[in-house]
Amino acid sequence: MTSDTITFDQLALNKSLLKALDEVGYESPSPIQAQTIPLLLEGRDIIGQAQTGTGKTAAFALPLISNLELKQKDPQVLVLAPTRELAIQVAEAFQKYAKHMKGFHVLPVYGGQDYRLQTRALQRGVHVVVGTPGRVMDHMRRGTMKLDNLKTLVLDEADEMLRMGFIDDVEWVLEQLPEQRQIALFSATMPSQIRRIATKYLTNPEQVTIKEKTATASTIRQRFWPVSGLHKLDALTRILEAEPFDAVILFVRTKIATVELADKLQARGYSAAALNGDIQQKQREKTINDLKKEKIDILVATDVAARGLDVQRISHVINYDIPYDTEAYIHRIGRTGRAGREGDAILFVAPREKRLLHSIEKATKKKIEMMELPSTELINDNRIAKFQQRITDTIATEELGLFHQMMEQYQLEHNTPAIEIAAALAHLLQGDVPFLLQNKPHRSSKENWEQDTRPSRRGDRGDRSRGDRNRGDRGRDHDRGDRKRTARPEMATEEGMVRYRIEVGHSHEVRPGNIVGAIANEGGIDSKNMGQISIYGDYSLVDLPKGLSKDTVSDLKKVWVAGQQLKISEFSKEGNASRANERVVKRKAPPKPTSERVVKRKSPPKAASTDKKAKGKKKDKPRHTTAEKKKAKEKRESKAKKDGTFVKPKKPKIRTNR
Repeated sequence: MTSDTITFDQLALNKSLLKALDEVGYESPSPIQAQTIPLLLEGRDIIGQAQTGTGKTAAFALPLISNLELKQKDPQVLVLAPTRELAIQVAEAFQKYAKHMKGFHVLPVYGGQDYRLQTRALQRGVHVVVGTPGRVMDHMRRGTMKLDNLKTLVLDEADEMLRMGFIDDVEWVLEQLPEQRQIALFSATMPSQIRRIATKYLTNPEQVTIKEKTATASTIRQRFWPVSGLHKLDALTRILEAEPFDAVILFVRTKIATVELADKLQARGYSAAALNGDIQQKQREKTINDLKKEKIDILVATDVAARGLDVQRISHVINYDIPYDTEAYIHRIGRTGRAGREGDAILFVAPREKRLLHSIEKATKKKIEMMELPSTELINDNRIAKFQQRITDTIATEELGLFHQMMEQYQLEHNTPAIEIAAALAHLLQGDVPFLLQNKPHRSSKENWEQDTRPSRRGDRGDRSRGDRNRGDRGRDHDRGDRKRTARPEMATEEGMVRYRIEVGHSHEVRPGNIVGAIANEGGIDSKNMGQISIYGDYSLVDLPKGLSKDTVSDLKKVWVAGQQLKISEFSKEGNASRANERVVKRKAPPKPTSERVVKRKSPPKAASTDKKAKGKKKDKPRHTTAEKKKAKEKRESKAKKDGTFVKPKKPKIRTNR
């Protein structure tokens, strides 16, 4: 029996759930729901693999709600999600499905919200907890969240938690669970580490895989625009003017880019807002609600901030910055075309990023078509049509009596035709910004793409071949000189990144995964947006995106990793060198040979008889030359003979017996 031939009534769900499903318009289960719900109702462990937007949340929420004991107030279901937004969304789904179950309580727990509010809710009693790994760990360590009666753990978007560096936190939570428990693991992709966790912690899991011809929904139209010649912002403006859209998510790589791009779009007349990890949680929730209520139309976001968003009116996803990995692309465009709706995904690709484009096509098993930017004529026609429509709407809906009188009076006093008055008013409304685009000749996107890519490939091959030929012509000295210069290469910081120093290193047994997880969890920085990490003896260096807020840096200073506070600070070579010198000064340097000290003397020492200060300084005595020592010795012996106190030295005996 397939999902097309069954209904929710046949899945043995609670009647209250069926009533809620009928109200939200769910008619029949999706493939993953049809296969997963019976297994979870039986208490089986499962591994669910399906692309985003296929109904995974309902697939685990519905059966787990059906199995709840509402009289039991301790958490019975724990759902781990990679981001705050996804945790809130999953909690809202639980609440929506269980709205006819009296006494049901679900609690989202995540960083950025007051601990006291979450603690009080846990003390009152909740049936389901949905949280991010870091905050769940904090509550467990504090003893405010007790999982003694936990029945089921759900790992939602497990591959995303791995990518964000939370996998160690997830394993820690798994180790604290009761022996008798049910585990459901859901993931769009199945990396080796996720399979390892499934093998280690799940008991005879049932594999549920929803096979698709492509890794992305067939309802999403995918296109790319080659970034060449025209500025990205100008190209984006053209696309927004020509593409009919309801709501758009623009993805960029860094937090500061979200704010900058949102400001530029606002300046061009669009209702846009930024969404990133530095924005306070209340403001983030307000921004998402504004998007749902059509108060804003464009959301400029980072991968982490937009993870798990499910807003029905999102018609377009534009990858303003191409993602570095294919999984991120799949998750990004999954924000549109959900639940059978149609959507559009547009990708901006520079010539040097063509390899990333091929990787995405290979992963999605779908050829991404090249799009042509809307022509100047099309943009101008759209602008004229929209302007005329505004006039029509204003005449139909607004009260214009006062303005009628003013224009009639002006026409009589100045004897000016009405058409000229209207044109003057339109000019006042437009201001100094040109209304129409200038029609500048330019090559097509395909011509630009081929022009920008072909020479670079030939140049790369030519450089390599010439380098191979020249290797044999180098002399030995020249070759050694090259090796000497490249023996200790300086690791340059990538563009858009800033290098920071953290006070934890090899001596504290720290691992890169610990650092990535801590910074991603507490700083809200996606692991893929972090740069290189270099671990030294008692400190480490990590490259983070430029433009981190003071609050984020302040929070990271207090984070503990491997028993040490990070005490993060911006790295500088001078500051690091001074710290290194402090450590070197504490070591006692070995004494240098006398000959070396003599060579370094700038002038001979003054005679002891003429300089009382020099005479009293013991450190000057070792600096006498051999001739000076011999002369001083003879002088002392001569004086001793005159005084009768001379004693013959025993040096000859020592030399004889050596």
